[in-house]
Amino acid sequence: MLPRDVISTGALILRPPTEPDTEAIVMTCDDPVTARFLPLLPSPYRTEDAREYLGRAAATWRDGGAEFAITENGRYAGSIGVTPPDRWGVTRIGYLVAPWARGKNVAATAARAVTDWLFDHGVRRVELQTEVENVASLRVAGKAGFREEGRRRDAKRLRDGRYADFVTFGRLPGDVRVAEPYLPLFDGGELGDGVVALEPLAAEDAADFHRMMAEPSVAAYSVGPPATLEENERRCRYTGYWWVSGQRVELAVRDAASRAFAGHVQLTQVVPALGQAMIGYSLVPEYRKKGLMTRAVRLLVDWAFASTALHRIVAGTEAGNTPSQAVLERAGFSREGVHRQLFPQPDGTWADDVAWARLRPAEPSGGKF
Repeated sequence: MLPRDVISTGALILRPPTEPDTEAIVMTCDDPVTARFLPLLPSPYRTEDAREYLGRAAATWRDGGAEFAITENGRYAGSIGVTPPDRWGVTRIGYLVAPWARGKNVAATAARAVTDWLFDHGVRRVELQTEVENVASLRVAGKAGFREEGRRRDAKRLRDGRYADFVTFGRLPGDVRVAEPYLPLFDGGELGDGVVALEPLAAEDAADFHRMMAEPSVAAYSVGPPATLEENERRCRYTGYWWVSGQRVELAVRDAASRAFAGHVQLTQVVPALGQAMIGYSLVPEYRKKGLMTRAVRLLVDWAFASTALHRIVAGTEAGNTPSQAVLERAGFSREGVHRQLFPQPDGTWADDVAWARLRPAEPSGGKF
């Protein structure tokens, strides 16, 4: 049985929810973002739904769990709940944040404080899970000291009938706080130079991405069997998760004026121990010979050197792919050698790979990295 405590952490006070919170709870739970990631909530969400929630919150406390209202300066800012610990001392937490309190680390601060409080009261292990597309919640898990432990494919059904993958996290009392993400998100959500814009691939890009990858001049330089539209849609839905977890950056290349999909550029094979990653790219035929991919590669590599600890970006091109080699040369890469017979060909032969690299510019003393 967990004590019915009040937790103070920084500017936040966590306390059991009460009747005066009703209006704010309705506004929070009727918000489109909340509804998107909590498909079991009634929609629209009404006052009677909030009152039912308050009744369930009181029952949660009686059953050995906990349900807190997160408040900031006396105003409701969200909720965080705890399931009753099981026989092995394991519990789960879940949270939501009011629209007016987002972007202020409210959920991360509350999740860390509640987890520490649970450990103080004998809980042995705390778990949470979040949808693979819920980038904000994925970031909360990392900031609150949780470690990723796996993924559950098609774990829950969403409002649109689609089944979504979920990422599972766990935290133990002795866990060391995780460092800052190796690949920070773009400030403002995108990179651009007025001609080209780079932003994370989204599910809405799946059809355009699939058509581009199936185009013969792109497919000719792809490795492995072609992906289905369903597989490419799943890939687009995973981009935020891959980024936040430090695995890779997957971007749509857009014409800055029209916002039309023009191609794809990625930073993958990220190896923090070596400070190295690989860049790769493809372009829709109608946007070629306009300098867009050279701009895109420069933007991404410049960002990587300015914002991460990477010191070496590499690329590989099939020996006969001279347009791709020209992009790398214009973007400041140097040719380093040849990997003989690396790429399998449709006719059973093998093609050479020309290796390229660009190094971090020399930093003045006192540089960031």
